[in-house]
Amino acid sequence: MGEHEKDTLTKLELQIMQVIWKLGASNVGAVQEGLEQRLAYTTVQTMLNILQRKGKLKRRLRGRSYEYSAIVTEAKASGHAVRDLVDRMFGGSTEELVMSLIKTKQIDAKQITRLSKMLEEKEGDK
Repeated sequence: MGEHEKDTLTKLELQIMQVIWKLGASNVGAVQEGLEQRLAYTTVQTMLNILQRKGKLKRRLRGRSYEYSAIVTEAKASGHAVRDLVDRMFGGSTEELVMSLIKTKQIDAKQITRLSKMLEEKEGDK
């Protein structure tokens, strides 16, 4: 298992994390309700326990059921996902990633100009 593998979330794990990021601390039933796809209660419970083992969630007993809350922020999780993509697809080069977005017309010159302005403003804030 590579060093990033435990940081990278599967599609289903990510969907479950998104429910918890949105709702805050939740029990299995609440997460099950919050998911777009219908999953069995036991499946949701298993997924929550996997995420807890991976260190993405913590749980505490509230009454008779566990409540799960996020340890990892959405920003951190998306950072790991992007890093993983860049490592696997673009040999670790973020420039290659950006060039790929340009070549496949997923980003255009106007957007790049706007992003450059945003970057300059951010740099100016420091």
